[in-house]
Amino acid sequence: MEDELPSRKAEEGGSSKRSQRQQERQGKLPRRHKEVKRSLQRPDCPEHLSGGSVHWLPEQPESEASVSVEDTAEKPVCCRRGHFLHGPYPDTHFGPKACVLPNPTSVMHIQDPASQRLTWSKPPLNVLVIRKIRDETLLEPFKELCRFLVEEKHLMVYVEKKVVDDGSLMTDDSFSAIRNQLCTFREGYDDISDCIDLIICLGGDGTLLYASSLFQGSVPPVMAFHLGSLGFLAPFKFESFKTEVDKVFEGNAAIILRSRLKVKVVKGMFQRNEQLFSTQENGIAPHNHINNEAGKITLQLQVLNEVVVDRGPSSYLSDVDLYLDGRLITSVQGDGVIVSTPTGSTAYAGAAGASMIHPNVPAIMVTPICPHSLSFRPIVVPAGVELMITLSPDARNTAWVSFDGRKRQEIQHGDSIKITTSCFPVPSICCHDLVYDWFDSLAQCLHWNIRKKQTRLTDAMLEVSGNKKFG
Repeated sequence: MEDELPSRKAEEGGSSKRSQRQQERQGKLPRRHKEVKRSLQRPDCPEHLSGGSVHWLPEQPESEASVSVEDTAEKPVCCRRGHFLHGPYPDTHFGPKACVLPNPTSVMHIQDPASQRLTWSKPPLNVLVIRKIRDETLLEPFKELCRFLVEEKHLMVYVEKKVVDDGSLMTDDSFSAIRNQLCTFREGYDDISDCIDLIICLGGDGTLLYASSLFQGSVPPVMAFHLGSLGFLAPFKFESFKTEVDKVFEGNAAIILRSRLKVKVVKGMFQRNEQLFSTQENGIAPHNHINNEAGKITLQLQVLNEVVVDRGPSSYLSDVDLYLDGRLITSVQGDGVIVSTPTGSTAYAGAAGASMIHPNVPAIMVTPICPHSLSFRPIVVPAGVELMITLSPDARNTAWVSFDGRKRQEIQHGDSIKITTSCFPVPSICCHDLVYDWFDSLAQCLHWNIRKKQTRLTDAMLEVSGNKKFG
C-alpha cells in the first residue's frame, strides 16, 4: 500500500498538471489569438503596397515550424493580396487533422496581377518593329517611330525585310539614311529570338499574333499601338508614342501575361485497327491503341489565340474525339472544335458562343463549332491539363487544323493533336492597367453591354403615374 501511494500521488500530480495545462490552454489560447490578431494590424506593415489589403502566408505545421506563435506575431510575413482575379495563397490545412499531402517537387505560386510590373536588368538596346503590311496609312507612323528610335533613343531597330523593301519606302529619299541603319530579317530563315529586347507593333491584333509566332520560346515585352481595324490587343494610341515609349524604357510599367498553347501534331500515333477501336470504352484508352514508335512529331508551335479543328471542304460533319490527360471525354460532331487561351476567348471562340475570360485567368477553353447536339456547351478546364484531339474511328472524312489562322493542314486517321499550356507567355504592356485595358477593349471594340440609357423619370411624370395608379 505504501508503495502504491507515491504512484497514486504521481498519477494525481500528473493528472492535475494535465488539467492545469488544459485550463491554461483554454484560458490563454484566445488571449494569444487576440495578440496575434492585434500584431497583424500593426501600422508598420507595408500595407500601402497592396492598396490597403494584406494577407498572410499560411502557418506551417508544428513539426516544421521553428518559431512560436509569439515569434510569428513579432515578425509577420506579409505579401500582397489580389484585389481581383487570383486570391491569396490557399491554406493547405483543413480543420484540425486534414492537410494536402506534401510533395517536395511541387511549387505553387500565385502572383497578384496588380504586382506584375515590367523592369529592366539592363537598358534595352535592340527593338523589333512589326508593321502591318499592305497598309499605306501606316507608312508615316512607321517612319516617325523609326526616326525616334534611331536618332533620339540611339537604338538598334530590327524590321522585316519585306517591310523595308516596300516601294514607298525605297523611293523616299528623306528616309534613306534611317533605312540604311535598320537591321532586316526574314521569317523562317533568320533567328532573332536571342537579340530582341522589346517589340513594338503598329497595326491591329494580327501584328501581335505575328510577333508571337516569331518567338517560339521566351517572348520579349510587347508594346502594341492601335493602328488597325479592331485593335482589341493594342491599347496604346500612336498620337503620344514618344511619351509612352519613354515610360516603358524607364520601367515599372504594368504588364499582362497572355498565356499561350503548346501544340504538337503527331502523325501515325494511333493504329487504325477496328478491333482495338471496338474495345475502347469511355475512359482511358487501351495501351495497344497507341503506337509510340510510329508516332512522329511533324509540327510544334506556340499559339496565342486558338487551335481550330474543323471539317474543311467536306460537306459531312466532323467527328473527332477529345481526350483530357489520356482519358476520353467526349466526341465532337459538328463543324469542329476550338481550343483557345483566355486571350482567344474574345476571338473565334467568342464568336462561337464561348464566355469571355480575362487573360490573367489560368485556363484552357474548349468550344464546339455548331455542334449537332442541344446540350454541348463550351467548357473551361485547368491550364495544366493536356488535351488531345484525334479523328473518331467512324469519321467519314478527315479534319483540318489551323493555329492562330495559320499553317493550316489536314489531319487523317491515326494522327493526333496534343495541346497544353505553354510556359512561355506573351508579356503584353498595358496602357493603364490590366483591368481597365481589357474592359475598355470590350466596350470599344465589341460594344459589350452598350445600349441606350433609359431617361430619368421627372417629378411631374412620377406624379402623373401615381395618380393613374391610385385614381
